[in-house]
Parts: sequence; C-alpha cells; structure tokens
Amino acid sequence: MSDSRARNAASGLGSGSRKRTWTELLAGRVKRQLHGPGREYKLQESAVRLLRRHLNLNDLLLEVEGPACKTLCLHQLMDPEASADLSSSLIGSALRDQASRLGVPVAVLSSRTVASSIVQICASSGEPSHRVLLNAEQRKKLSSLLEVAQYLLAHSMFSRVSFCEELWEVQDSLLLEAVWHLHVQNVVSLQELLESRADTQATVAWLFRDLCLLCEQMEASTPHTEIARAMLSDFVQLFVLRGFQKNSDLRSVEPAHMAQLSAAVLQRMLIFALEALTTGLQDASPAYRAVKSWFGVFCGHTCGGMTSVDAPRRFFSHTLTQVLTHKPVLRVSDAVQMQREWSFAKTSCLLTGLYRRLFETLRPEELVGHLQEVLETHEVNWRHVLSCVSTLVICLPEAQRLVNDWVARLLVRAFESCDLDSMVTAFLVVRQAALEGPSVFPSYSDWFQASFGSTRGFHSGSKKTLVFLFKFLSDLVPFEAPRYLQVHILHPPLVPSKYRSLLADYVALARTRLAELQVSVENMGLYEDPSSAGDIAEPHSQAHQDVEKAITVFEHTGKIPVAVMEARAHKIPLSLYSAYCQARSTAEEKKPESAAPGVKGDAGRAEEPLGPLAAALRELRAAMTDPSQYDVVSAQMAVVSERLSSALGLGEEDGVSEVSQVQLDILAPGLEPQEQEVADLLLTSFCQNLIAASSFTPPDRQGPWAAHFVTTMCGRRVLPVLLTRLCQLLRHQGPSLSASHVLGLAALVVHLGESRSALPEVHVSFPAPAKSLPVPEFFSSLLTFGTAETLLFCLKVCTAAVSYCLCKSSSLSQDILYGSLSPALVKKFQFVMCRLFSEAREHPSQEDAAGLPWRLLCLPSADWQRAALCLWKQRTFQELLKEKEFHLTYRDWLQLELEIRPELDSLSDTERWDFHQWAIYEHFLPKPSAAGGCDGELQTACTVLVDVLIDFCQSLRSYNCSENSDLVLGSCTGNRDIFFRLQEMAADLEQGPAASQSRSRGHFLFTVFRRRLQALASGWDVAAHLQRQRELLAYKWLLLRLPPSVLVGSPQARPPAAPDCAEFFHLVNSELRNFCSYGSALTYDITVHFFRGLLNACSQSSNPSLTADLILTACQTECPLVLTSALLWWPRLEPELRSRWTRCFQGPLPQELQRLWEAQQFGRRTLKPLAAPPEGVQSWRLSTSMWREAPVVTHLPSPSCLCPDSTSPPPGPAWISAAALHFAIQQAGKNSIKSQLEKLDCQREELLLVLFFFSLMGLLSSHLTPHSRHQAVDSLKALDICAEVLGCLEKRKIPWLVLFQLTETEGGLGHVLLRLAPDPYIRLLPFAFYSLLSYFDEDALMREDAFLRVAVDMYLKLICLFVAGETSAVSALASRSQELQGQGDPVGLITKARHFLLQSIPRCPKKSFSNMAELLATSGDCDPEVSAALLSRQQAVPDADLYQEPHLF
Repeated sequence: MSDSRARNAASGLGSGSRKRTWTELLAGRVKRQLHGPGREYKLQESAVRLLRRHLNLNDLLLEVEGPACKTLCLHQLMDPEASADLSSSLIGSALRDQASRLGVPVAVLSSRTVASSIVQICASSGEPSHRVLLNAEQRKKLSSLLEVAQYLLAHSMFSRVSFCEELWEVQDSLLLEAVWHLHVQNVVSLQELLESRADTQATVAWLFRDLCLLCEQMEASTPHTEIARAMLSDFVQLFVLRGFQKNSDLRSVEPAHMAQLSAAVLQRMLIFALEALTTGLQDASPAYRAVKSWFGVFCGHTCGGMTSVDAPRRFFSHTLTQVLTHKPVLRVSDAVQMQREWSFAKTSCLLTGLYRRLFETLRPEELVGHLQEVLETHEVNWRHVLSCVSTLVICLPEAQRLVNDWVARLLVRAFESCDLDSMVTAFLVVRQAALEGPSVFPSYSDWFQASFGSTRGFHSGSKKTLVFLFKFLSDLVPFEAPRYLQVHILHPPLVPSKYRSLLADYVALARTRLAELQVSVENMGLYEDPSSAGDIAEPHSQAHQDVEKAITVFEHTGKIPVAVMEARAHKIPLSLYSAYCQARSTAEEKKPESAAPGVKGDAGRAEEPLGPLAAALRELRAAMTDPSQYDVVSAQMAVVSERLSSALGLGEEDGVSEVSQVQLDILAPGLEPQEQEVADLLLTSFCQNLIAASSFTPPDRQGPWAAHFVTTMCGRRVLPVLLTRLCQLLRHQGPSLSASHVLGLAALVVHLGESRSALPEVHVSFPAPAKSLPVPEFFSSLLTFGTAETLLFCLKVCTAAVSYCLCKSSSLSQDILYGSLSPALVKKFQFVMCRLFSEAREHPSQEDAAGLPWRLLCLPSADWQRAALCLWKQRTFQELLKEKEFHLTYRDWLQLELEIRPELDSLSDTERWDFHQWAIYEHFLPKPSAAGGCDGELQTACTVLVDVLIDFCQSLRSYNCSENSDLVLGSCTGNRDIFFRLQEMAADLEQGPAASQSRSRGHFLFTVFRRRLQALASGWDVAAHLQRQRELLAYKWLLLRLPPSVLVGSPQARPPAAPDCAEFFHLVNSELRNFCSYGSALTYDITVHFFRGLLNACSQSSNPSLTADLILTACQTECPLVLTSALLWWPRLEPELRSRWTRCFQGPLPQELQRLWEAQQFGRRTLKPLAAPPEGVQSWRLSTSMWREAPVVTHLPSPSCLCPDSTSPPPGPAWISAAALHFAIQQAGKNSIKSQLEKLDCQREELLLVLFFFSLMGLLSSHLTPHSRHQAVDSLKALDICAEVLGCLEKRKIPWLVLFQLTETEGGLGHVLLRLAPDPYIRLLPFAFYSLLSYFDEDALMREDAFLRVAVDMYLKLICLFVAGETSAVSALASRSQELQGQGDPVGLITKARHFLLQSIPRCPKKSFSNMAELLATSGDCDPEVSAALLSRQQAVPDADLYQEPHLF
C-alpha cells in the first residue's frame, strides 16, 4: 500500500500539481502524524540534526526569509566590500532570529556557520592543497569573519565546543594559518582546539604534516615569512609549555593527553629533522628548508616570550639528549676511524647551529655534566656526540678548561676501576677536541704527553693500571689513524724499567700497523723531534741522523739509548698479535664509509680550489658586524680553518703549530702562485675584518676573533707561506700598501706578539750573521728605512701597531700590554719620531693628555704624522717608554741610523748633521748608562760606535766575494756620516784634555778588538775560522779608515823616542798573521797604512831618522811580519816613502829603511845579475815622473853592493835577505834557480835555511790559495823550488830538519820564523815534509840522529791532520788537477810516507830510537803497525857501545 501511495505521489507531482513550499511540506507531515507526549521536542531535535548534517545554512536562511531577506545572507559576510556597511550587531540579530525560527540554539547555529565560512575561505584560492598559509585576499576575508565571531563570543552567541567539533570534521580543508588566527584573535585557543579531539595520534599526524609544510614555506622568501615565523613560534611555545612544564608549576593540572600530544609533536619534528640530516640534504631542497626553519625555533627569541623559565631549559636538555641518542648504531671502533670527518667544519651547519642554540640556555658546566650523564646512561650516536664536543670547544671560551676537567675525571675513574667505557670516552673526547686546532684545545700529542709522560700520570699507580693502559691502546691499533700511532711511539707513556716489555710490545704492534698502512717506520726516526711536524726525512738521511744521535748519547752517558734497544725486529707476543689480527679482519669486514652522512659538501672545489675558502672568508666578514659574538665568529673561523686546509692540501698533522723553525730568504722570498693567492686571501680578509670591526667597536671590545684568526694562520704549512708573503709586502712593497693594509698588518704584528711563545722562530741569513728571530722581532726586522719612502712607511706601521696595542690592552694588565709589543718595533718608532719631528726631541708636557689615535687612523683621510705625534704625547705611551726593555739606547740608535742611505734620506745634509749632534752630544752622551746612554764618557761613545760599525760591516750587505774567492770588504751601503762622527770623536779623544789619560790606557780601538776576539769561539774548524776571518776583516777595514797614528802612535816625550806599537804588533802576531796575510806577508793596504803612521810619527819627533830606526828595529824582534810585508810590496811602497821622506825631512832614508831597500835589491840581483853599475843605480828608480819630482838623492848605495859579481847579502838579519830572495824567486817564475843558488856566497848557513822555510810556506800557499792573484807560482813549480833549495842545503851539508821542530825560544830562529807564517801553514808542515820525500838523500838522512824522530813525528801529525779534515783543501785541489794526482793527494801521501818509514826503520841506527817511546805514547795509536815496528826495532838492535873496547887511557 505504501508503494502505491508513493506511485500516486509521484504521478501527482507529474500531473502538473502546484509545487509546495518547505513549510507546507512540514505542516502536512505534522498533520498526518499522531500527537504524543514529547513529540514536538523530538521533532525539533531531528530537524536541527538534519540541518547540521546535510544542508547549507546560507541557502537555508534564504529559504526561510524569502526574497525580502536576501541582503542578510551569510555569504555576504565573506565579501569585505559587500559587508562593509553591515554591523556585527545586525548579523548577530539575524542569526538569533534564524535560530529562533529554526528552534536551535543560536550558539550552535553561529559556530556551524562560522566554521563553514572558514572552510570556504581556505578553499577559495584554487591553489594546491599542500599549503598552510593564506593569501592576501583570504586573509582579508578571514579577518572580517573573525570580527563577527568575536562579536558573537562577546554576546554569548558562539559555542567554542561546537565550533571545535565542526572544525575537526573538516580538518583536511583547514589551513594552519586560519587555525592560528583563531588562536591569536581569541576565538578559540590552540590548546582548547587540540584538547577537544580525543584521537591524539591523528592530531599529532595532522600537526606534524602542517608544521613541516609551514617550515618549508617559511624559508621560501615569500611576503608572508613574518606571519609564518610568528605562527611557528606560537605553536612551539604552546608545545614546550604544555609538554615540559611540571605539574607543580601550574595553577591547575593540565590534561595529560595535552602534555603527551605536545611532547609527541616536538619529538616527531626532531626525529624528522635528524633523519633528514642523516640522509643528506641539498641546500635548495624542501627538506633542508624545513629542517633549517625547525632548528631556528631553538633560539632566545622563540623561548623569550614564555612565562616559564624552566620549561624551555627542560625542553632544550631533552632535545640534546634525543640528538645524542638518536639511532645509536655506530660502534666505538667506527668512531675511532671516522671521528676526523665529524669535526665542526665538516659537520652540517644545521646540526652545529642546533647545538649552538641549545648551548644558549644551558650553562657550560651544565652542558658538560649533561654530556657525561647521557654517555653514562644511554647508548649514544657517536657522530652526534663528537660533533657536539667539537661545537662545544669551538663556541664556548670556557670549554677547554671544562673538557680538560671532565677528561681528567674520566681517566681517574677509568684507572681506579679499569672502567673501559670511561677510557673510551676520554680518548674520543680529547681527540675530537684536538681536531679543532690549538686555538681552542691543545694538540693530542701535548695532551698525551701531559697525561702519561711523567711519574704523575694517571697510569703510574700500579702494574694493573699499566696493563690496562697498554691493553686499551693495543685494542685501538687496528682502527687507529697513523698520526695517533706515531704520537704513542714517539711520546710513549713513562714506564718503569721493569715493565718496559709492556711498552716494547705495544710499540712493536704499532710499528707493524704503520707498516701495513705503508707509513714508513724508518722515516719516523728513533729520535724524532716532538716539537717538529715537518716533512719526513729521506730514509737514508734519517738513519744517518739516528746513528749520530745514538753515538752522542752513548758518549755522554756510557749507555745504549733506550730507543736503540727498542728498535728491534717486530716480535710481537702471540696472544697480542692474534687479537690484533682478529680485530683488523673484523674492521675490514665492517669498514665504515669514509665520510659520514650530513657532512658539508664542497661543491665547486674542483673547479675553483680557492672558491670555498673565499666564500668562508666572506661569511666571516659578514659576522664582523658584531665581533663580540664569540660563538658566531668562532664557528665561522672553524670553517675557514677547514677550507684553508683543503685549499693547501693539508693533513691532520698540519693543523697545529709544531714546526720548530721557519727558514726564510729575506732578500728573495718566493711563493707558488696558489700559495700567494691563499696568503693574499687571508691577509686581505684580516685587514677588511679589522676595519669593519673597528667601525662598530673599539679593539678592546671586539672579542677574540683576531686572535683566533691569527692562530688559524699559524699552522705548520700556513705559517711559512704567510711569513713569506708578509716579507714580500713589508720589506719589498711597503710604501705601496694602502692605509687599510697598514692597519691590518700592524694589528697582525700585535697579535703575533701575544702568541710569541707558541710560534716557531724564523731563521734568517740576512743580515749576517745568520740567526733565529721570534716572529714579532722578525716582523720588526722587515721594516727598513734606507729611503724617505720606507722611513714614512715604518712610521705608519709603528704608529698603527702601538696605537692598536694600547687601545686593545686598555683594560689589561701591564704585563700583557708589554708582552704584546715587540721592543724592536717600539724602538724603531722612537727613532723615526726623533729623526723626523723636532718636537719629539723634547720631553712632552705632563699636562698633555692626548688620546689614542686608533680611531683617527681608521678614518678614510687619516693624517699619519698628526696621529704619530698624538701617540707620542700620550701618557700611557710615555709610561711605556720608561720600561727598560723599551729604552732606545745609544747602540740601538747607531744600528738604526746606519741603515739610512744619505743620498735617499728625507733629511738634508745639514739637517742630518744637526740630528747627529743632538743625538750624540745632547741626548745619549750625557744620559746615564742605565737608561742607554754613555755616562758622559766620550771614549765609551767611541767604543760603542766601533762595536756597532764592526757588526754592521760583518753583515752580508757590506761584503762582496771577489774573483779569487777571498772575502774582502766592499763599500758600505749604510750611512757613511756615522763613520765621520767616529773620526770626529776619535780626533777629540787624541787632542782633547783627556788625550794623555787615554794614551796611557792604550787606544780604545784595540781594547774593543781584544774584547771581541776573546768572545769568539776558538779552534780551527771551518765555522770558527770564517767567523774570525770576517771579524778581522772588519777590524782592518776600520783601521784603514782611521788615521794611521792609531797603528804607530805619537813619539814619547822622554827618550827613547820610539812610539808604542805594541798593541798593533800583538794584533798582527796573534790574528792578522793567520787571516789577513798572503803566506809570509800582510796585505798591501795595512802595510802601507803602517808606514804612513811611521812617517806621521817621525814628523812629530825631534829626530825623525832615529824614530824610524827604533820602530823598524822593534819590528825585527817583535813583529817581523811587517818587514817581510814591506819587502813584498816594496815596488809599490818605495815611491811614496822616498817622496814623503824627502819632501818632509830633506835627507836620506833612515838606515833601517835603507836596509830594506838593499835586501830587496839583493833578491833581484841574485836572480838577475846586472850588466853595469849605472843600471844598478837606476834599478830603484821605478818611474821617470817620480824621479823628476823627487829632490837630488844624496845617499846612494855603496858600489860593492851594486857589483854584478857580488852575491853576498847585505848586513842585517839573514831572514830579511832570505825573504827578499824568496819574493824575488816567486815573482821571477823561472824554471830553475839552481844555478843562481849555487852562486850565492853564503858565509852564514842561516840564509839558505830560512829560504827553505819560505819555500815550504810558498808550497803550502800554492795548495791552500791556488787562485789568489798574489800566487805567482803553481804547486808543481813551488815543489820544484823547494826541491832545489833542499838540494842546495844537502849539498852544503846544512842541517835542515830543525825547520820541522821549531819552538818559541826567545832569541832563537824559531821565535822569528813562527811569526812569519800563519799557524795553519805551520800545522801543515808534515804535508810539505812528505811532499819532498822523493827528493830526500836517504843515505845522508840515515846518518842524522834526529831524522827518524822527525820523520815519525811528521807522519803521525799528518795522519792526525787527515783525520781532523785539515787536509781537505789540499785534497780538493789534487782531485781537480790531473798533474797533482799522487802529489797533493793526502791519502796517497800517507801511504807513501808509511811505506817509507817501514823501509827506513830497519836501516836506522840504535841512537835514532832515543825518546821514541815518549813520542809514541802521545799519538802512537794512529798507526799500530808503525808503532810496533819502531818498538820491535828498538828492542832488537844491540847497543853498539857494549861491544866496543873501553878507552881507559
């Protein structure tokens, strides 16, 4: 029946009947239903339920009101323009009326209506659904809607409960920003909305999805970024407060599920971020943006708005724990192998940024304690733990102390209970911290030595602790990096001798591992310098060094070094080796990846090696807006350090400053192109950062960024590059540098001064002598001022450096202030100021309170001279100058003034003279010695000046190497005016009131010479010899430029009238004879200077001839070398002597000078007989012009001396005639002189004997100085001359062996001859002796009683000379010359001499062996076979006297 009614209704509708309204339908339905109790109420509820679930309220309102009420339709509220004229009260009234007509609560109707409108607004953009932000149009519509909602709330016409239910019904259509606006406009709070839903898991998923989208869109650089940031902040604040607030802190207990929901959302977001980091992120990826935004909420801005303080701390602490324990899949062995890849610079900046934000709310002590607690109670992710440690030491200045204390506690616990976990933690933490460089933590090598290298080490308690330590180290070996193994081997733990086997076993295992890693064990050496991390030596050279060091240790201690004892073959205990092999195989099977996920990429590095470094430096430059932010700047410096290592290809060991010395060529510093680019990047960045930082804050408030930057530039490979580039800039390009460069480099000098104790010294070979300088002093040495431009540049650098230091250290102690400045730099500043500004020569006024000029210098148009004067008058600087180490002494001033080149000086000649007069006579001369002056003593001033001049002359700038390889003084490139001041002061001393007193004490110049010579090293090794030679060349240079009266002096007032030449004679006999002579004569310059002094002394004497004779007679006994020098140079010396004597004294030459002329004529006449007397008379007239200028000679030689047949020597000492003859032979260069020698009518045998001595000296000279321009004959010719003289001696049966046994007997021949030859020549007489071996008359020699003793003595001395290396010059000459092969070769000579002795010993008579035992006792062990032959022969030969008949009558 019902079906028929339905069909009828359908047919009725279809028959064209009137369509009824909704009211009529309801009315008809009501009439057909039976009335019952509560029926009306149930009907209303059903209607409301139907409306809420199936109908559009906007359309419903239209249906109810009819056409007249269309203007009140709610959809018009969504249009801001259409609803602008509608008030909220009118809308509320309409809703109330509609709710009344519908029979539903107005609050329910309003909530449903608003919720539906919000959904329409969120969906009105037509954009993709994966959005959480509104556009501008949607935001306007939502704002209008929320105004209506706020009115409804205010008039109790809005139900939050119903509204929340409606929203959850359409949650997938909601945008998160709309929900946030509801919270911000107080329509419904986030907490109320979240609590209204019972399904926590679904709510967490919805929030996680939308928060991830919000984080992605927040970093997309949209115009809505600020809204997104505010949204995220509000959500996070709510979650932190509700998820991490203790119940006791709340006024009312929050629902448990809200706390769970908040914690779950935060946990899921953190896990998402950590997972994203683990998989690796690209910078432009959505995940990267999401993680970056989420990690950004861990900042003070987000947490600062929270009403609770404890909740953020608990949240940050909980987050840190979650990070450290996230996926603890890595083992300790993995951490040991991979931790280098987890350094701060190589860790993702997102993760390190998270750490830094977490550190902000926790105190450093809490952080370390929390780390320790997590490590003790959880399984940890070692990558996160160790990267956290790196961030800790980088970003917190207190971290070094805290980590050291933490590690110490761990080690104490480890060794007390053999706790392996504490041991592992301690080593991993220390190694990770050490990876960040010495600016934040000591090197691993230093820590290991400090912890285990002494008797106070953690391991020194018992054998148990030793076993525990070495067991631990041995277990690490299969996984260790080579660097750590080397540290353990080279700096092993201190172990008692009875437990040395434990150390030996570990060392053997470690060496085995290094061999497997192809790190050469031999190259490390047994005695490698722990302070050096330089390039590894070649194996053969290292082995040689090891042997030398081992021998040295054995010689001093008598014990074989422990390192040698331990350098045995790898015999490793079986159990230890088995465990090692098993661990190694396990490590190979499960070898971790070389780089951990999340490590920063180096995109573009292959294309542009310096690109990443330049980018890192630019980022550091951006951080200079607030240089006091320690963590920001330190973090960026760590990145710069890593990029720098990559740019230069540095290894782990290159990151620390372990090099002991830097070698640098100042004159020609050179760099590879890439090295120079790196250095320029670093220096430019430092200068720019300094200027940028100084524009915001003064140096004393800039934080430690500059110190960290300098530490980064002081690595083993970087520091030499940097110093070389600075040498190029400061020394060779200084005046061309800009003002910003000057300021930056000056500040760099100050910071290097702060780090001087940790920096290696710089070894420079210029100026001579070569020496090592601390880095600050090295920088000061680069500031030269030879020209006006360099002087001004020096002023700029000094002004900037001192100003920066004083400004930077204004709040520090004086000790730190003084330690930051190089005294040499401050002295140069004083020197330049006094030189350029007359105001600086006066004491500054006490009332002058000038400020520091650093701020002025940073201005674009800085006035450097005004700034320098301002600094000079500054009270703090003047107080600094009172410190002794900063005093500019008289010696300092002279050294600096000598560098000035007058022709390029900024001062004129007159101004320079005025300055010298002020400095010497007004400033330094009256100044007390304690303040660097001379105490008013002019002689002291002269002495200091001489000292400085000698030191200056010894520098390489004043030496040249001549063609004959003799070291001679060249022209001084320094300030010649300083030498003029010496001449002036020396003249004042000689002529002033104190002249007599100074003469009685001896000339100050020789006093200086004696003092300096006593301070030099003695001995005849090459270094000492060259040093002494350079010193004496400087003395000679000074003597030649001072008046010749210094050598001879003035005649004494009382008879005898001979001047005192003792000091000069002593200098010649002790020093010049050995170093500044040509065999048996001094050089011409010093010889002629002496004779000029002689003439000067004669001019002051009442009896000139007597004075000259007395001086030359004294030379015969006290300094014979002067006379032989006159004979050698007579052709050049005679014209000047005769001319000056004749002009000044109008008489013949004094007797002793005449005797020298006669000796010279004897030598020439002997070799070249003259034809007629007139030619003999003219022989001493060397030039026609000189003869014309000279007066008539009234004293001529006697005719007997000019006779061509006369070969008798002139009267006087035979050695003078012999010397003249020797020099004549040397100059003649004839093939043979035998015939000339036979014509000699020698009444005295001494002449030939001395001639033989001079010939021996000539032979040695030809070997030692073969290329000298004064060497007239070669070695073969010199040998022939010796042989011919020897033959003449043997023919005349003149004993000559005495020449090889000369002694200093007063009045004897040895007394003279030993003063006529250099000591090295005398020591080489054994070489000359056996060079003449083939010319000996053996039969005649066998009859000489002294022959065997002399031959054996010469042989033993020859061997000693060879062992000492003193025959090396002779050997080198022989190896270069084919003709001398077998003649000058010491080895061949020793062999021949030995053979000769062994053949001669049996032939010698018994009396030849007297005193032989005494000779053999001193050096007989040089050749045991010869010694045995001598002793055997001495015992075997019977005494001939026992078999002879006695002579009784």
